[in-house]
Amino acid sequence: MPASVILSVPRRIVHISRPVLWINTIGTGVIGMWLAGDLWNWDALGVLLWLTLPFNLLIYGVNDVSDQDTDELNPRKGTFEGARIRSSEVRVIWAAVIAINLPFLIYFTVTLPSAALIWIALYALVFIGYSVPPLRFKARPFFDSLSNAAYALPLVIIPIALDVQPVWSAVLGLMAWSAAKHTFDAVQDIADDARAGITTTAVRLGARGVVLWSGAWWVVATVCFALINVPLAVINAVIAGWLLRELYKTPTPQKAHELYPYSIAFPYIAGTAAGIQLVVALQLGWYT
Repeated sequence: MPASVILSVPRRIVHISRPVLWINTIGTGVIGMWLAGDLWNWDALGVLLWLTLPFNLLIYGVNDVSDQDTDELNPRKGTFEGARIRSSEVRVIWAAVIAINLPFLIYFTVTLPSAALIWIALYALVFIGYSVPPLRFKARPFFDSLSNAAYALPLVIIPIALDVQPVWSAVLGLMAWSAAKHTFDAVQDIADDARAGITTTAVRLGARGVVLWSGAWWVVATVCFALINVPLAVINAVIAGWLLRELYKTPTPQKAHELYPYSIAFPYIAGTAAGIQLVVALQLGWYT
């Protein structure tokens, strides 16, 4: 069998996991470790590895299997923004999700405290429920947005796994931030979702309504971040304010799509700002 054929399945699995969005899971996990007081802790390695390909394949593989019909209508699918899967791939995707995640879950049950296992289970179930009936938060206005607050849970999972109390202001701030960003990004899909009969928060509120909804949650996030780090709060407010202003000026799905690359960059910029400060503080002994 040609090597290109052998490698095509792993490449496809990685594509489905949307590597450009791994920052939302692995980045949050690393920040959670730093907030727990460690620049590096080997005890966090298992969870951090799980937050790369395995968990993102769980999120997006299940999502792509559930959304095959609507993804056919979405021009963004089939690019770096997300895969457009074929019916013939469904079994392979399910097999990969199980095969890649199951060893981690077994390892976690043996090595992690029960409280961490509960948060891990909640983390996974919320994202499965986002895509899969009967919950299918994706098609429930406001629930679709609020369910994405679960992206903050590595800030809880990692510290508890390390027997440290989470920094709850950071957790709540990232929950609010994630709910805001999900709905903001969904504006670009308003027409496609409406045609498919999916009523998201963005479909229900319209672009101008999303500016208010996401703006309110980003204000909450900024306040929570300010309780921890004022420079991070300022950076968050500046980027969020610019995105919201641009969408308010041109409230269309097309404009939201133009802004999407900047929205993708948002967590990279904010996370780097937070991370650099945390690393410096840990190195100098300012934060324990």
